[in-house]
Amino acid sequence: MGESAEALERRIDELRSEVRRAVVRGDRATARTLRADLRAAEAAWDDALEDLQDQTPDANMPIGAPAPGVGIDGKDDDGGAPPLLPLREQVHQALALLGAPAAPRLIVAVHEAFSGGEVPSARLTSLRRDEERSYRSAPHARPYYLCAALTHDLLAPSRGLLAISTWPMATRIIGPLSPRVDFLTAAIHLAEQLQRIPDPGPAATRLLWRFAANIPGAKQDPAAVARAAEAERQIHCDADGVHREDGAARARAQLDDVQQLFGSRLQTVRGRTGT
Repeated sequence: MGESAEALERRIDELRSEVRRAVVRGDRATARTLRADLRAAEAAWDDALEDLQDQTPDANMPIGAPAPGVGIDGKDDDGGAPPLLPLREQVHQALALLGAPAAPRLIVAVHEAFSGGEVPSARLTSLRRDEERSYRSAPHARPYYLCAALTHDLLAPSRGLLAISTWPMATRIIGPLSPRVDFLTAAIHLAEQLQRIPDPGPAATRLLWRFAANIPGAKQDPAAVARAAEAERQIHCDADGVHREDGAARARAQLDDVQQLFGSRLQTVRGRTGT
């Protein structure tokens, strides 16, 4: 039996570090050998992910729906525990459902409400740093990265917010109105998700109620919550979009690939903008 995906990810990270050290030393022969080992480990990781696809929901399946062979209570049909996804994939699923940058607390709540499992919130604090280290070691080696949302003015990491690297840059920019717009966007997506699930369960319903309580005109019905949230979002959308598009344009012009995903130190942006 091959190594697990998580074990292979650790091995890949180790090999990337070894390759970098060999290159710094000028040891080209060792670097070539290590690169071959790295390619083999990455190919094995791809195979391991394909094996996981048989144990996890299809991308078009609602996140709250059970995987094939898994009951509505989150257990296998034979009563056993469901297979676990790596932490980064659990976070990715929650963020994809929300459709907007989110804080760890909301990510945990969404995952628990729709998937029934628990995400250790303490580990989320170091997850973005792990993702940045991985990207710096081997840029673009993964199909996505969990990255930072960036402030529209300084293009620095927005404190406590996680995003997905494949989102448009403007979606990852946070302007003055963006927290409210993102809150409304998340409410709409949650409401739509509840409408797609035959029996969403009390945890998911309570989560939507928490959003509805802060949206004027929203009721407990998911469709009504979505309509009220969209009505308010339209009020802020244009003004928010101006800040986000402006920040995104400056980020693309001023920041390198790493900084576009994980933010820039404040002095770097100030020096380039001349302010």
